[in-house]
Amino acid sequence: MVNSERQVIALISDYADPSEEIDMEEAGGQNIYVREMGESLAALGWQVDIFTRKSHPNDPAIVQHSPHCRTIRLQAGPATFIPRDQLFEYMPEFLDSFQAFQAKNAVRYPLIHTNYWLSGWVGLQLQEQNNVQLIHTYHSLGAVKYDTMASKPAIAETRLALESEILAKADCILATSPQEKETLCDLLSETGRIEVIPCGTTANFHSFPKNEAREKLGWAEQDKILLYVGRFAPRKGIETLVKSCAELKQRKVENLKLVIVGGSSLDRLDGPERNRIEQLVEALELQDQTHFAGRIDHDWLPWYYSAADVCVIPSYYEPFGLVAIEAIACGTPVVASKVGGLRFTIQPEETGLLVPPKDEIALADAIEQVLGDEAWVTKLKKQASSGMNQGFSWQNAALEVSDLYRYILARSIMHDQPWNPKVSRLRTISEMTVTDIAVV
Repeated sequence: MVNSERQVIALISDYADPSEEIDMEEAGGQNIYVREMGESLAALGWQVDIFTRKSHPNDPAIVQHSPHCRTIRLQAGPATFIPRDQLFEYMPEFLDSFQAFQAKNAVRYPLIHTNYWLSGWVGLQLQEQNNVQLIHTYHSLGAVKYDTMASKPAIAETRLALESEILAKADCILATSPQEKETLCDLLSETGRIEVIPCGTTANFHSFPKNEAREKLGWAEQDKILLYVGRFAPRKGIETLVKSCAELKQRKVENLKLVIVGGSSLDRLDGPERNRIEQLVEALELQDQTHFAGRIDHDWLPWYYSAADVCVIPSYYEPFGLVAIEAIACGTPVVASKVGGLRFTIQPEETGLLVPPKDEIALADAIEQVLGDEAWVTKLKKQASSGMNQGFSWQNAALEVSDLYRYILARSIMHDQPWNPKVSRLRTISEMTVTDIAVV
C-alpha cells in the first residue's frame, strides 16, 4: 500500500530479485544492494517500490520488506529462471507490465533508479515516454567483463551499445567506486553525469573472538583457514585460489584449510563451474584441505569471517566487492585481486593486500605473508570493524543517494540549472519539501 504522504520512487532490478537467496543461481551483490538501499531509503522517508521479474511460478506477486518498502514481481516471459544473457527479449513485456501496474494502481514514479543494463533499457523507454528522472547503477560493465571471458555471448554487442546509451542519456549514473567512474569514462564515454556513492555493510558484520567462532563452526584451533565467499563463476577466479593452495601445500604450509562458501547444487546454473573446481581440487590432491560449505544463511557469515585467518577474493573483475568490506568489518584480513572496486575498498598493508589477477604465485605469497604476521592481524582486528562500519554503511550510502534524488527532482523543476549536486543540492533541497517534489 502506497503512503500518500511520502514521495514514491521506483527501483528496477529486473533479474536480481532482492528477496532471492544470495548465491542461488545468479543472485549476488546486486540483490543485496537493491534490498539494502530500498529499505534504507524507506527509513529516510521515501515510499520505495522495487520491481523485478517473476522467475518462479509460486512466488508471491508482492513482498513487503518494511512498511514503506516492497518488491513487486512483474510478468516478463515464463515464470521460471532464465539466465541474464537470455533476458533481453523479455524486456518489452517487463516494460508493459510496469506501465500496467502504474495504470492499475494510479501511481506515477517521477524518479526511476535502474540497476544493470537490462533494467537500464526499461529506464530509457520510461524516460522517453513519461519524462521521468533516470538514475542508473551498472553493477557490471560488459566492456570489462567480456575481456575476462574466452568468448562473448550473443547479446554482447547489444549490451555494449546500450551501456553507452545509458551513460549518455541518464540524468545521473551512480558509480560505487572512483575506479568504476574512471572505467566508465575510459571505456564508454567522458560525457555523462557520474556520482560516486559506495555500497555499505550492515551492523550485523562485526568481529567475534576467533576461538569462539571456530568452536561454533567446529573448526580446529590450529588450522590456517582461507575463506572464499561468493558464487561459482569463471570471473570469480576460484581456479586461481585453488592453484595458490596447491602452491602453499608445496611450500609445506602446515594445517592449511580452504573453505569455499556459496553456490547452489550441481544441477543449477553454476553447477558446471562448481564441478570444474571440484575436479581441479581432486587433480591437485587438495581434497583433505578443501571444504565446500555451500550456501549458508547470511546471519552466519560474520562467524565464518571471524573464524578465518584470511578472506581471499581472487576475482578477475569486481565492480565493488561487498565481500571485502564484510570481511574487514569482521576484523579479517583480505587478500584480493587488484581489479575494479577492490582497489578502493581495500587499503594495502592496512586492511589487506592486493595482487595481480590470475597469478597464483603472487596470491600464495600474499596469503603466506598474512598467515605469518600475527602482530599486523591483531592490530587490524582492533580497528577494522568500527572503522569499516562507519565508512561503509547502508545508512550513509542511502543518505547520499536520498540527497541526490531530491537534488535531481528539484533540478527537474528549476530548468537550466548547472549540474553541481555537491553544492546546489543543499541549497535547492532546503527550499523544497517532499510534497513539492511530488507534483513534478
